This record gives sequence, structure tokens and C-alpha cells, in this order.
Amino acid sequence: MFSMDNTGAAMPARKIFEAGDEFPAGDRWEALAWAVPESDEFPEGVKYSFQYLGPDDEQILRYDNANDAHGVGRHHRHYRDGVEGIEFEGIQQHIEKFLTEVETIHEREFA
Repeated sequence: MFSMDNTGAAMPARKIFEAGDEFPAGDRWEALAWAVPESDEFPEGVKYSFQYLGPDDEQILRYDNANDAHGVGRHHRHYRDGVEGIEFEGIQQHIEKFLTEVETIHEREFA
């Protein structure tokens, strides 16, 4: 993965977080975050994608800041077929919020 610095030169992104786990029912989550140069696209200097998949690999939940193609803001949450903007307070808080939501959904639907 590469990002551009303020001169337009390609710079490698640095992975700052990678984790995941699979539950006995087959549902699983994975989370990745990279430090990237601050830019209009990534003003916080971080790019992330966290996803929770069901036993048949169907997307249940995703947090990401890949783009604002949905018109809800750079930081957004996909749940099933919907998408909404979410507040970003820092990568650690975002990971914790995502994992709390994964645990809630897992307990309700698969435990």
C-alpha cells in the first residue's frame, strides 16, 4: 500500500494494527489500520477497514474511511445493507467501539 506525500511522491503506508478472530459458529472479524501521510483524503493520518462477516462470508458490519462515495462522510459504518456516518475519536476508540458491536451482534445472532 502506498500513499502520496505533499510533493506527490509515493510513500509506503505503515501498518499500525492488524487483528482478527473467528467464533465457533464460523462468524469472524478482521481489522486493519495503517498510518498514512496526512492529506485531504486522510486528515487524521490513518486509513482503516474493520469488518465482521457471518458464517457464509456475508458482510454484517464494516467500519472504514476509504471514501465518501455514500455521501455520509469519510468515516462510516456499513451494517447489513445500510451505511451511515460515524464519529472518529481516534483509532483505539474506533477499534474498541467496533469490537463491542461485533460482540453484541455475535451474542444476539450466533451464540
